[in-house]
Amino acid sequence: MQTHPMKLLTVVCEAHARTPVLDMLRATGAHGWTLFPVEGEGAGGCRTADIPEFTNLQIQVVVRLEVAEMLLKRLEREFFPRYTMIAFAADVQVLRQGKF
Repeated sequence: MQTHPMKLLTVVCEAHARTPVLDMLRATGAHGWTLFPVEGEGAGGCRTADIPEFTNLQIQVVVRLEVAEMLLKRLEREFFPRYTMIAFAADVQVLRQGKF
């Protein structure tokens, strides 16, 4: 089995940021993503997923290192000032590199 190093980029954001974040992912060449509603509690208080318009979303995408770095920079510069969100990257190993 041969694996390939990639980055898993995770964005947790308010529902209002969904379309702009997904548009940015498409524009930077991400081939796909996973998105689901999430609940949690942090510095901003407790957020539940019971009202779709006010829920938080978790968006995950696997990309090459340079794409992850570019996405994180854009999120920080263009999105953090406008939306409630966090973002982080983790090292992952994938089997089918061409899918990403």
